[in-house]
Amino acid sequence: MGTMDIPILSKWIDPHRALCFLWQTLIAWTVIALLTYGGYDLQVNLATISSLYLLVVLAMASFCGFWQASLASLLAVACLDLFFLPPFFRFNVTDPQDWVALGTFETTALAIGRLSARELRSAREATLHRIGMERLYELSRNSMLLDLRQAPGPQLVVLIQRIFNARAVALFDSHLERQDRTGDWGDDEQNLAQECFQRNSGRDDRTTETAQRIMQDASGSVGAIVIRGKVNPPVVDALASLAAIAIDRHQSFEKEEKAEVANKGEQLRAAVMDALGHEFKNPLATVQTASSGLLELGGLNSTQHELARLIESESVRLNELCTRLLLTARLEADEVGLKTDQVHVGELIAQVLSSRAARELLDRIEVAVEDPRLSFWVDRGLIVMILTQYIDNARKYSTTGSPVRIAAQACQAEIVISVHNVGSTVRNDDKERIFNRFYRAMDSKHKVPGTGIGLSVAKKAAEAHYGHVWVESGETEGTTFYLSLPLDAGRRH
Repeated sequence: MGTMDIPILSKWIDPHRALCFLWQTLIAWTVIALLTYGGYDLQVNLATISSLYLLVVLAMASFCGFWQASLASLLAVACLDLFFLPPFFRFNVTDPQDWVALGTFETTALAIGRLSARELRSAREATLHRIGMERLYELSRNSMLLDLRQAPGPQLVVLIQRIFNARAVALFDSHLERQDRTGDWGDDEQNLAQECFQRNSGRDDRTTETAQRIMQDASGSVGAIVIRGKVNPPVVDALASLAAIAIDRHQSFEKEEKAEVANKGEQLRAAVMDALGHEFKNPLATVQTASSGLLELGGLNSTQHELARLIESESVRLNELCTRLLLTARLEADEVGLKTDQVHVGELIAQVLSSRAARELLDRIEVAVEDPRLSFWVDRGLIVMILTQYIDNARKYSTTGSPVRIAAQACQAEIVISVHNVGSTVRNDDKERIFNRFYRAMDSKHKVPGTGIGLSVAKKAAEAHYGHVWVESGETEGTTFYLSLPLDAGRRH
């Protein structure tokens, strides 16, 4: 039975603290005994010995605690009653002086003990705070050295466990959808961090010394962290913030790396296409000249004439494509010098309608110009190219037989030209991206032939005039491509 009581008793009583309590009490009693012996031998008066006893009680209350001071005060009152108050060598606890002395000693012990405990607690908290700040500083410094090419979770859990002496650490990264752990976790605790994130709230378990926190940045929750060990809650909050910053840095680095790779890929593709554009120019000119010569010579049967005409038509189309490629390169390098003059909108639209793309739609095109005298200063060739591209898009994506409407109107210091058609729509996600070079929407890239170059050239040409392009599209209202240019765009160059 005795062997069973020891573990139960040790659960509630710390053996080390109990031994310390006994030693402190024994020391206090020894000092009081020595003072009593010396005071009695030297015939010290009551006031002096009471003051000495009070000093012992004060010392015990300040450095040891209330209960040690209380035991010391009880022994001091007993010694006062036996050796310094008549009748000597006999207890007389009914004497009011005994009660006054005991009350004084106990009140002093209680007051000083509480003050001492408060000071000790404040000092302990300050020490813990200082240690926590030092560890947080070390974590922040080390987190700057993380390998951003690798997932931050495995690196962070090891770093946090080492710096904070935690028994176990778990971290869930919502961006990568992965959970990393280090230390000893139970079978039912394998997904604590992920569960904390899904619950979207932290909690503290004092029994197991486990703290759960949500990691947040400016955009919201980025994951959760769980720490098991003696770490103050405010320090855990700051630690979660530092972990969120590290994850945000990894995400930013990942985005920058992807953007850099995409940019290099774009530059490589542009360089190849520009080189091909230059290389194709001379052979295409030869093919076009030869096909035109065959048609002019005559003597061809109907099949031969049709083939020669097809060669000429496709060579013209290829030549236009090469011109766009070279023009895009010059626009991106700001090497295009605008040849501006005053252009009337009506004349400009008439020139666009004479293009190869517009000839197929002449019976469907409607023109609405607010003021036929409307004019602006632009590079005629570039603006014709933009509107021709809009018309070509309408030809490819409009419903057969549906009207295509070209409109122009002045709006304050700008002129807005639009091309509207009914047919395939542009998704919201693609409204900006279709103006990027080589980009084609998933809905149409396999249905309609194209290169993804035309609209990017249109955007660059508009920007060269300090204007901009955009598209509005919906199933009920159709698709409208817009070109907006300042009335004095050409005069700025």
